Amino acid sequence: MTKGGRASTGLLPPMPITLEAGTLLRERYDVRQIIGRGGMGSIYLAEDARLPGRLCAVKEVQQDPDLPENTRLQGREQFYQEASVLARLDHPNLPKVSDYFSEGERDYLVMDFVPGDDLKTLMDQARRDGRFLPVSSVTNWGGQILDALDYLHHQEPPVIHRDIKPSNLKVTPSGLIKLVDFGLVKQMLPDEMTVTVIQGRGTAIYTPLEQYGGDSGHTEPRSDLYSFGATLYHMLTNQPPAEAKERFLHPEVLQAPRVLNPAVPSPVERAVLWAMALHPDDRPSDAMTLRGALSAEGFPFQLPHAGANGRLAIPFIDRLDREEQTLAAAVAALFLVALFGSFL
Repeated sequence: MTKGGRASTGLLPPMPITLEAGTLLRERYDVRQIIGRGGMGSIYLAEDARLPGRLCAVKEVQQDPDLPENTRLQGREQFYQEASVLARLDHPNLPKVSDYFSEGERDYLVMDFVPGDDLKTLMDQARRDGRFLPVSSVTNWGGQILDALDYLHHQEPPVIHRDIKPSNLKVTPSGLIKLVDFGLVKQMLPDEMTVTVIQGRGTAIYTPLEQYGGDSGHTEPRSDLYSFGATLYHMLTNQPPAEAKERFLHPEVLQAPRVLNPAVPSPVERAVLWAMALHPDDRPSDAMTLRGALSAEGFPFQLPHAGANGRLAIPFIDRLDREEQTLAAAVAALFLVALFGSFL
């Protein structure tokens, strides 16, 4: 697929910085500095001139200028639709969206500025120091993230984030986790395909197979659970997980977390790998089920033993329902009876 004669890789280079310090947006938001950049725009730290002392994060969205005008208009309509959804959300693990508007060819989303380090920064520091993040901290953060996902997924219609990764998760000075970037959020509307203009496709190592199709793929709440599982895998092991596309072709490339970090408890390892199942039907049914699995001993499947190189292939979870399982057990019992009877 190409745009304007250029090969499209699905990843755009960072947009140029368009707002200088001192710029006043909407006669209200005084830009101080840039704090993040991506393929679709930048994020700036600004002060609310109407509420002196209040800091906010202003996300700038700039569409690809090579897109047809009607597509860009649809993209702006989509931006306003998504921004209105975000403005209605209210959860302690989500920054509050307070405003959204457009100026010229760019759209802006204003939300609370969240102080603190993101989890990627903490993970990278631990790796440089030759240590792992404490498992107790990772699972505590994981529980908070799943609370936020449970809230998002139970909206009507469900809200799917689609870009969960360590750099999008910040720890406040009080220890509260915030899911800070809503760049890929979408409502799961039945039989509706939105335009892939504002949204990207996530970050490859945290992206489930079904998300590679962009908006034409069947993205659903369990897609967020895969990204969550891949995020925890990375934080627990200091190693990025193999991409879903590679695992589909070579299942053995994924190493067991406990091989990389023996301090990871077995239930946590199994919960992470359960979330990272390639097929959505093989993942936990919802965020709360996965939350319980992080500390529970019981799972609906058993993982295979890792090989000598620490690599394992994760089988599909047995999809037999209870009746089928009971029937299978009865057949197996009759077979054993017949087998032993033949020796009498």
